Amino acid sequence: MKIAFLADPLDHFKTYKDTTYAMMIEAGRRGHSVHAFEPADLALEGGTVAANIAPVTLTGDPGDWFRLGPRTLQRLDAFDAVVVRKDPPFDMEYVYATYLLNLAQQAGAHIFNQPQAIRDHNEKLAIAQFPQFTAPTLVARDMARLRAFHAAHQDVIFKPLDSMGGAGVFRIGPDGQNLGAVLELLSDNGNRTIMAQRFIPEIAQGDKRILLIGGKVVPFALARIPQNGEVRANLAAGGLGVAQALSARDREIAETLAPILFQRGLLLVGLDVIGDYLTEINVTSPTCFQEIRQQQGFDVAAMFIDALEQAR
Repeated sequence: MKIAFLADPLDHFKTYKDTTYAMMIEAGRRGHSVHAFEPADLALEGGTVAANIAPVTLTGDPGDWFRLGPRTLQRLDAFDAVVVRKDPPFDMEYVYATYLLNLAQQAGAHIFNQPQAIRDHNEKLAIAQFPQFTAPTLVARDMARLRAFHAAHQDVIFKPLDSMGGAGVFRIGPDGQNLGAVLELLSDNGNRTIMAQRFIPEIAQGDKRILLIGGKVVPFALARIPQNGEVRANLAAGGLGVAQALSARDREIAETLAPILFQRGLLLVGLDVIGDYLTEINVTSPTCFQEIRQQQGFDVAAMFIDALEQAR
């Protein structure tokens, strides 16, 4: 297969933990040709979507792991698969990229995750489609509503709808200290919609990342455990990652959502579960492949490339 990865710059990857790196290495191990481009390389001209795409030579050295060949303008339907791995923020440039990818898909390109599915599943808001699995949640920009939610639930997490890695996540306790300042900051004084969720104390045992691939459930989750008094468990915020088997509730949530989300065009999904509650549905660039393989021996990248080969 000829596979193109739409991703952030390759020289930014931390190879000891990067999931896109693991995908590329597994694809290369199987003899697939690996290529890369960035959103800025995309263009629509004359009714055709193309991108400046470079072949990637994998060196086998994690410290100096790739060589990029010359970038050439190529149609996306010239590839057997285009794998979307661009990190948020999910801003308008990200949305514009999905529109261009939509047009390429209509011309015959095989894109994973499908661009409309990415656009339709905001990573914070998508949980609202599965209320049987969620803790009390409010999405609003009205300051009075947000204050009333805090008054009702006392201990509340507030976060933006378009970021990742724990950026902009605040916990406001029963004393309400800094509530006004946090709401003004996150909502831009009522001009930006944000999310409020009742605090889930089981975060102390970890924010579990559960991976769904090709409509199937990876049997291990990575529990991201907050460290040093942090409320945020994200690895990017210093959380400790512990790979573990799924609980019965984890499996119930995952097995319910896996076939639904796959049918909608999402080949790879990362569910975030705290305690018994679904808190996010990650569809842009879900991670944790390497931590699960390193700690439990389960090769998630191999499962992903299997699914990619079958989907093509």
